[in-house]
Amino acid sequence: MGTASLLALLSGQWDAALALPPAAEIPEEVLRVQPDLRARSPVDNQPLSPTEMLALQEALAAPDPEGSVSPEVEQLIFLLKLRKGFRDVFPFLF
Repeated sequence: MGTASLLALLSGQWDAALALPPAAEIPEEVLRVQPDLRARSPVDNQPLSPTEMLALQEALAAPDPEGSVSPEVEQLIFLLKLRKGFRDVFPFLF
């Protein structure tokens, strides 16, 4: 039994001594300041290191030339959005 717990027992403040966290526990304020280095891939939820996460973010941010749509499809999408806008403004015409 440590001197602090013996002193608390003798002084009648045993409940206050039990309310304190253990000395080995890291305070929440310290944990809040430390950066979280555990990262997960948004693609397959696998754990990644910080360098792997940075490389994945750069790869996902780069434009994909194969994923672009043809100009005909872009025009069709524009016309459908335009039609929806007209339908919202003039619902009795459509």
